[in-house]
Amino acid sequence: MIVRTRRARAVAVTLAAVLGLASACSFGPPDPDQQGAPPNLPTPSAELSEDAEEPGAGSQEVVVTELARDLAVPWGMAFLPDGAALVTERDTGRILRVGPETENGSLTVTEAQKVTEAQPSGDGGLLGIAVSPKYQTDKTVYVYYSTAKDNRVGKLTLGGRLQPILTGIPRSPDANGGALAFGPDGQLYAGTGDGTSDGAQAQNPKSLGGKILRMTTAGKPAPGNPAKDSLVWSSGHHNVQGLAWDKTKRLYASESGQRKSGELNVIVKGRNYGWPRADGAGGDAKLANPMFSWPAGDSGCSGVAALEQTVATACLLGERIYLLNVTGNGTVLGTPQEVLTKEYGRLRSLIAAPDGSLWVGTSNREDGGEPRPDDDKIIRLVFSDGGAGRS
Repeated sequence: MIVRTRRARAVAVTLAAVLGLASACSFGPPDPDQQGAPPNLPTPSAELSEDAEEPGAGSQEVVVTELARDLAVPWGMAFLPDGAALVTERDTGRILRVGPETENGSLTVTEAQKVTEAQPSGDGGLLGIAVSPKYQTDKTVYVYYSTAKDNRVGKLTLGGRLQPILTGIPRSPDANGGALAFGPDGQLYAGTGDGTSDGAQAQNPKSLGGKILRMTTAGKPAPGNPAKDSLVWSSGHHNVQGLAWDKTKRLYASESGQRKSGELNVIVKGRNYGWPRADGAGGDAKLANPMFSWPAGDSGCSGVAALEQTVATACLLGERIYLLNVTGNGTVLGTPQEVLTKEYGRLRSLIAAPDGSLWVGTSNREDGGEPRPDDDKIIRLVFSDGGAGRS
């Protein structure tokens, strides 16, 4: 892959290997009934830097535009029906409303609410956020947050009181999970961390740690779960910080913080993903192998997004986004390609926007990060010639 830096806030990359034929693998907007209206975004500059070359035949440009800056460890993102994004800040406990209005070339950022119940320390705090599929009528938002003794899922109306719906998810310094999203089935999914140094809770069916949970909006086990009266959808996870579904309703999840490898998994109902007995591919044939894995130092991936045949994951230690071309049966075609490698530092948040672009949040204002001017940021990736980002 060739990466060429654009002036100020954009890059161009050749993506033919990951995208395949444009007609077969072009990006397009998500299903409109899964997302809200497109935000009113500034138009990215297409001006190349002086040392850049024009894209060659078969290449596709990716334009990266900064949407918001001066944030403090943005973690979760979710879109409202009016096109505004709700963004959580892990350490401040703030829920920010980003856009859809613009000011001085960037989206407006205002504080929608502060979740005082969230107690930050380590990688805990105010983490994932999900907007009710019925938001137009119920105005409800769901958050995943840490207290001093556990992790919880709660619901609120913006400006209103937080009501916990699920408590008792194990709390630890560095494996708290935090992914939260509504699936195409209308149920609420949460990715948790194992909460222990030895990973014992990931294999304990009675523990909420090291699992992907599937629940109703009241925090109860959803109908159709593998075991009746259990929230557990899948087990054997170390630290799930990203969840996303593709257009076939296949679920993908990141696996962060393992000793040897970072993983991207296709999640199947009732499967065991191996931690701590397995770390990466191989091992016990009874355990699910990752769809793809990378060395830990090149990954530490968190957010996940799906657009057409491409699944993307944003990485903290690797400081990059991996793009995987996924076939109809959920396997990876070719070698995953990289975007933004070392361009913006640690990358955590990642979501497919209503207009088919990708929104990415940096995570440089935390331990292990090296903050740059105006960090942390939210940036937007627009893929040319593929229908993405048209607003």
